[in-house]
Amino acid sequence: MIAGMCAAVLLTSGRAVGAEQDVIGSIDSAGTRSIIVRAEPAAGLDTTVLDRIRHLDGIEWAGAFSLAQDVRNAAFDDGTRVPLRQVWADDWTQLGLPETLPGDGDVAYASDTALAQLGLDEPIGSVELTDGTGGYAVGGRIAVPEHLAFLEPLLLAPQLGDAPPAPVGALLVIAERPDLVAPVAEAVGSVLGVDDPTKVSVQTSEDLASLRAIIEGQLGSFGRTLTLGILAVTAFLVAVLLYGMVMLRRKDFGRRRALGASQRLIVALITIQTAAVATVGAAIGSATALMVLAVTGDPLPGWSYVAGVCILAVLVATVSALLPAVAASRREPIRELRVP
Repeated sequence: MIAGMCAAVLLTSGRAVGAEQDVIGSIDSAGTRSIIVRAEPAAGLDTTVLDRIRHLDGIEWAGAFSLAQDVRNAAFDDGTRVPLRQVWADDWTQLGLPETLPGDGDVAYASDTALAQLGLDEPIGSVELTDGTGGYAVGGRIAVPEHLAFLEPLLLAPQLGDAPPAPVGALLVIAERPDLVAPVAEAVGSVLGVDDPTKVSVQTSEDLASLRAIIEGQLGSFGRTLTLGILAVTAFLVAVLLYGMVMLRRKDFGRRRALGASQRLIVALITIQTAAVATVGAAIGSATALMVLAVTGDPLPGWSYVAGVCILAVLVATVSALLPAVAASRREPIRELRVP
């Protein structure tokens, strides 16, 4: 019975929990926690904003991107122009770059789209500014994350070390959690330090954060209601089953009482036996349910949820055994052993 209960919970509410975790996991990606600040050249936004953002809480990562500069493949005078942006950040891994970068701000990294437009089959070569004021070596490929798709074709030149303030065309901030998007966006807006706020626009994923709360609430409520219903039915059935067992074995309990067993010992024997059997049943039922979910390709709930269901099932069975155990401990030896 306990095995069936665990299997039923995991195959119903457990499947719902797995789906909820998958959906929320996708919503919690960096792209849905991002805050994008776009600034026109006249706005006056510069890289000093990163120093002010470092003092704000609730921020996982922040990066500043310069105004776009057109570059072309240095091997072709009439090559396709691709926008290059310098970038400033504390953690390069968020951009898909190695922690330690070569060069001194003169190495650029390109996405597949940018490489194709530059006419490069591999991320090896050089690009030059179309105004002839300088150039960069292409040193690697970037797998464009979702939160940087708005910069495609992506060609970035990471800037290392301390440098004088430089104009910023785009600021990307990633909040630690979806529910922090709105307050973080407000805080970031207050520390931009721009000359003309009308030249600045802020784009957030606040709607997705609200959607996350709705999904989590609805799916969580459904799963809890279903689980409580299954547990209540199982508790009732376990109590009825054990009470029937007590009635069938009442003479055995009477003999134990006649041989000196106390009421507490009888209660302990029944509850411990029930807990042991329930533990085995919970393990079998959970393993079976997880195998079924894996075979059918359904999302699996987390191990903490599975462990919680097993522990709760054992506790329900043990508590349900208390009343039948007390009834068994109250069997009078004289009445049960009397020969008609």
